[in-house]
Amino acid sequence: MSRPDKFPSKVTIHMVSSLDGYAASRDNNVEWMNTKDRYEQGIILTAEEINAYLASIDCYIMGAKTYEHALELGWPYGDTPVQVVTRQPRSSGKDSVSFHSGDLTEWVNQVLKTRYRNIWLVGGPDLVRQFIRLNLADEIIYTIVPVLIGGGYPFFDAIAKVQPLHLKDQRAYANGMVELTYEILKTDGLP
Repeated sequence: MSRPDKFPSKVTIHMVSSLDGYAASRDNNVEWMNTKDRYEQGIILTAEEINAYLASIDCYIMGAKTYEHALELGWPYGDTPVQVVTRQPRSSGKDSVSFHSGDLTEWVNQVLKTRYRNIWLVGGPDLVRQFIRLNLADEIIYTIVPVLIGGGYPFFDAIAKVQPLHLKDQRAYANGMVELTYEILKTDGLP
């Protein structure tokens, strides 16, 4: 099934990290994301707003470790298509889950972008770095949790290139989280 070209596809990297830049602690625990902070001027989203936003996502991409962790946490993706990038053959009991190994550029541009309009890459850090290096993502939504965890798995470690960004939006939430939305500016020849 092919999408009409008048609806361009967008790949969004969505990440949540501690203020010191970690996506998970050393023991892969994400309990620190449950912030107790309160910010009086912050936005409170209704369940309807959250559900409408999630319904706009056509496809999720994740690495194999993120996939395994999502299964452990209780599969938050419902029936939305999920594409898992893996080096090893895998199978799933979920009809909505597919697995991919091989060339990322061809797969994203020739397969995913022809099928889906709003594609979200949700982890892990290695896959995020590959998407940035290969210029496969269009924007980053970076949610910062008001906590320092002191170590773990960094999201933006060793990207190995300069990547200019353009701030498109910012939001502060009542739970103290801050969300920054950046357009990834396409570059040629930067190290």
